[in-house]
Amino acid sequence: MTVILSGLILGFAFGFVLEGAGFANPECLTGQLRFSNWAVFKVMFTAIIVGAFLIYGARALGLIKLSDIFVPSVYFWGTLLGGAGVGIGMAVGGYCPGTSAVAMASGRFDGFTFLVGIGVGTLLFNAAYPSIHSWIYAQTGPDALTLPHLLRVSPWFILIVLLAALTAIGWMVGADKSLSHSED
Repeated sequence: MTVILSGLILGFAFGFVLEGAGFANPECLTGQLRFSNWAVFKVMFTAIIVGAFLIYGARALGLIKLSDIFVPSVYFWGTLLGGAGVGIGMAVGGYCPGTSAVAMASGRFDGFTFLVGIGVGTLLFNAAYPSIHSWIYAQTGPDALTLPHLLRVSPWFILIVLLAALTAIGWMVGADKSLSHSED
């Protein structure tokens, strides 16, 4: 029961953050795809980095073992198909699955409509799955491969590089906005 409860609590907290960041508005996500609104990148990349620091910090303190965390294999064709489907859906609808749930919870009918579309797409995929199953799993990558394992470097090095990238991009986006406002 604690697993379900912790998932619900974290889900509601994540939804609260997404709503606060304006992600219940589809223009926010489509703005990211047009490189005109960097809120999605900054919030999601920050969440990834904070989560990674917490995981590796807990590991360094001996609180968890990385072997206890499931890292799936990469299935090239399945990832390509899924990524294309989600990407097209995000570009057309302005939502990803999580932000559509936030939009629906915020009272937006288009968020509800998008979630219905996700449901229909899931049913269609399930119907097609027996026909495409072998194709999806045809090109399997190594089991449980993480970026530090792939590059043979310390996880802390990867985290520092990602933090530097986030800082640099945040600075460039901020500098770009301040320049465009000073021209107005």
